[in-house]
Amino acid sequence: MLELKSDVLRCEIVPELGGCIAGLWMGEHPVLRSTPAAELESARKAGSYPLVPFSNRIGQATLEWQGTQHPLLRNNGDEPHAIHGVGWQREWELLDSDGSYALLAYEHHPDSSWPFAFDCSQTIRLNGGALELTLAVTSHAKEPAPAGLGWHPYFTKRTRSRISFSAAGRWEMGSDKLPTQRKPARGLDADCAFLDVDHCYDGWDGVAHLRDEVMHVRLASSLSRLVVFTNDTRDYVAIEPVSHVNNAVNLHAAGADAGQLGLDILKTGDSIMGQMTISVEPVR
Repeated sequence: MLELKSDVLRCEIVPELGGCIAGLWMGEHPVLRSTPAAELESARKAGSYPLVPFSNRIGQATLEWQGTQHPLLRNNGDEPHAIHGVGWQREWELLDSDGSYALLAYEHHPDSSWPFAFDCSQTIRLNGGALELTLAVTSHAKEPAPAGLGWHPYFTKRTRSRISFSAAGRWEMGSDKLPTQRKPARGLDADCAFLDVDHCYDGWDGVAHLRDEVMHVRLASSLSRLVVFTNDTRDYVAIEPVSHVNNAVNLHAAGADAGQLGLDILKTGDSIMGQMTISVEPVR
């Protein structure tokens, strides 16, 4: 367990559990769904974890790439899809740290979870009232390979939680939890208590707000797509900056344009990077 502190925030990190953030607190108030690192058993229950080398789902755990089908590991219980990449289920190495900063890295060799080699790094820094993160992926595959990245933070849902952000479109979700079609959408401005949403928005302007009776959280990212998930049975709101649309690699194989999907295709040595900042201030 690694603890970072600023004057305002405290963050606990568990590198061996998917390079995850176990918890983020403003004083005694959890900003993210937070579990003390010593009690955390899985990154899936963490406050946030990195999404590499893809976000959300790859349909039926089968990667369609350049005319070849690559079966992937079904990595989330009974779910038929591959979900959230591989980084959240692997041990990350702590390369550097001090009281407010950590640098983590993970190197991937082709396996049943992902057939292309890559390495990635993430920085996690507390700076006053902000948590600042970067995430980078570099391809080491011998041929051009698909790649994506993002984060999966789970924000604490309180009685008066309200989410707001602007976007241009929303991908509708089928009963199989895969996207079906894109429709115009302006984003969201809604109370969270009975909100039922599990969608990827594109044309996001890079800023989202979550306000409640305790704090105002401002999430900002260099990425232009946002997955939002919550319903009335959840005590959290997942607000996930991501680089590509859900199931993008297979949508591309079916004929959709990679650029419109946000899917990066990396040659050997090529890299992509994203940034995310979570700023927190108390309600006065």
